[in-house]
Amino acid sequence: MIKCFALATGLILGTPDAYAWDGTDTTTGETVEIGKGNLVRTGRDIEMFDSGAGEYRDVTVESIRRHGSTVEVEVYDNESGEYRTLEMEDD
Repeated sequence: MIKCFALATGLILGTPDAYAWDGTDTTTGETVEIGKGNLVRTGRDIEMFDSGAGEYRDVTVESIRRHGSTVEVEVYDNESGEYRTLEMEDD
């Protein structure tokens, strides 16, 4: 009985972290995905998948702004040395 309760509680509380956050690079138009486990906060380093490059990139979050039904996340790409603006879905 205790195991069932613990499992149910874990599933309910753990569900929001199970999803990736999808968006688009506003310059290239390519799809990006910020995977689960990345805390998207200003100053934090996160990993995202860049579909245009076909690889994961390490980026630093510079700013986060909400615009209607999207969230604009400005990041610094540590590998390319460029700033990028990501338009993420606001679910």
